Amino acid sequence: MKPLKWVAGSYKDLVALPADVRQLFGYALHLAQKGGKHEAAKVLKGFGDAGVLEVIENDAGGTYRAVYTVRFAEAVFVLHCFQKKSRHGIETPQSDMNIIRDRLKTAEAWVKELRNEKTYH
Repeated sequence: MKPLKWVAGSYKDLVALPADVRQLFGYALHLAQKGGKHEAAKVLKGFGDAGVLEVIENDAGGTYRAVYTVRFAEAVFVLHCFQKKSRHGIETPQSDMNIIRDRLKTAEAWVKELRNEKTYH
């Protein structure tokens, strides 16, 4: 089972979500750690491959999303958890896409560092 790594404030963001949403996201992340994919997980457009996924959950308070990557063998990286506030379509708001891109770069840097450590030890 792959470890789960939280990038920047993604854990704090997840904890702030409603309990039922947290439970679904937690289960989806657990499946990803085991190499599986939750039925609600979909490829997030704009990242070129199936390595960046999002889980969408609706509840009485609104629509919530968790974005993570399974692109790396070392871990599942949780990139962003948030409530979608835009009322225009289903598209992920640009500000959230920017956060996801920045955090994916952070995850890539972590993986590169981990691989370098393994090479030199």
